[in-house]
Amino acid sequence: MPKWHNWSGKVQAEPQALLFPRTEEDVVGIVKSAASGGQRIRCAGTTHSHAPLVASEGLIVDLRGLSGVGQVDVEQQTAWVDAGSKIHTLGPQLQKHGLALHNQGDIDEQAIAGATATGTHGTGRQLQNLSSAVVGARIVLANGEVVVVDAQNNPELWQASRLHLGAFGVITQLQLRLRPAYRLAERSWSAPLDQALTDSESLSQQHRHFEFFWYPQTDQANIKVIDETDAPAQYPLAEEGKRCAWHYEVLPNHRPHKHTEMEYSVPLVAGPACMQEIQQLLNHTFTDVRWPVEYRTLAADDVWLSSAYQR
Repeated sequence: MPKWHNWSGKVQAEPQALLFPRTEEDVVGIVKSAASGGQRIRCAGTTHSHAPLVASEGLIVDLRGLSGVGQVDVEQQTAWVDAGSKIHTLGPQLQKHGLALHNQGDIDEQAIAGATATGTHGTGRQLQNLSSAVVGARIVLANGEVVVVDAQNNPELWQASRLHLGAFGVITQLQLRLRPAYRLAERSWSAPLDQALTDSESLSQQHRHFEFFWYPQTDQANIKVIDETDAPAQYPLAEEGKRCAWHYEVLPNHRPHKHTEMEYSVPLVAGPACMQEIQQLLNHTFTDVRWPVEYRTLAADDVWLSSAYQR
């Protein structure tokens, strides 16, 4: 039996088979074969999810072989991208057309279809998650039929497929809403946690990106803000907190340490009080926890399963 595990190694499985399609035709063949044999399929991107979404005793289909940027519409600012494309590969390819993702997260190793399937997001009070940028999709349904969905064609399946947790078929391509390429400047500093929480409302409004990390058993928060800039990119890139470059060079950070994390969303007004309760729990009850807590904001969207749905 093949063995499979996610990025952190905590989620593990022994599927009947681990398959690596390279084309949409490969995917269709796998799905039809599974349907005739009564087998279940789960799809994996780069396995960065910490939830047990992929673990299965059936078939696990690894989509990393489906990678690349397809048709680009510069005028409409959209592009079709293959499901297994890692986010870090999209920045340079889209920039050749003068385009860019609206936002992305702190880690850019995820496959784009996995990131949208799970509602992955960066930070920014006026910036939505990656799923909200999905304006179309090519999906292989459970019977092997390939459908193309968007807001006009099969709109309910399109809406569901924007954040689908792997439930509605195998997505082979996504059409993403983009924007003109842009540069960002980053700045960071440390402050007491109470001060960071007091300033969080104004900082989240004043800056395109605002977030902070707090380490348990300390009183300090590491604050970071990022804003769009017309200043030229500066190379070589400086260390985190001082970068000025294209968006895809500033937003991500190298996170080599394997870990398992959890994320919760609360209404914006409840954020500071929630953070203070977490501080009390980690300082006095779960005193063995040393991994940092990240505090960030996210714009509301209309994606059905989004953690920021309509708030």
